[in-house]
Amino acid sequence: MKNLEKITAERLLSIRAVKLQPSNPFTWASGWKAPIYCDNRKIISYPRIRTFVKIELSRLILENFPEVDAIAGVATGAIAPGAIVAEALGLPFVYIRSTPKDHGLENLIEGELKPDSKVVVVEDLISTGSSSLKAVEAVRRDGSEVIGMVANFTYGFPVATENFKKANVELITLTNYDAILEEALRTDYIAEEDLETLQEWRKAPDKWMV
Repeated sequence: MKNLEKITAERLLSIRAVKLQPSNPFTWASGWKAPIYCDNRKIISYPRIRTFVKIELSRLILENFPEVDAIAGVATGAIAPGAIVAEALGLPFVYIRSTPKDHGLENLIEGELKPDSKVVVVEDLISTGSSSLKAVEAVRRDGSEVIGMVANFTYGFPVATENFKKANVELITLTNYDAILEEALRTDYIAEEDLETLQEWRKAPDKWMV
């Protein structure tokens, strides 16, 4: 029987939410060259997979953070999954901007978060973790407690593990880079000879192809 990581990997690959191109790398916004690109926004266009993600993220939250009072989505990629998870759980929802609005109330957190709420942050993917943890800090500055974070996918970079440890945030994801590679190889999405390239990239993504 397949575990959750493999099932999620299979479904993300089936809609090309994760693309693997070892011979034709992508350029990330950070400037890094990468043989992989993850676009979890595609999930919202596929009802069956959208429902699967909603159910499984909700289940992870209930099992691991049962004391949750509110859900916070990180803009922009996690606004939709965060909102549908909050709806499924019957909980308040807010979303967190990367920077405050430059007009009106200049909000960083949109919606209403009651003081001292126990919050679970929803993300779409985790790379280094820096943007995700900025959202955590915003919630903490607002007077609430972040009891955990859930996400669809993590690249599993060591720097992310260290960043989450320093911030004292427990992270749980539906799937990860290793599961994606395993499923991609099983379904012939990639060839055996691509595997070494993909594994080497994860070890030092900032230096790959430099």
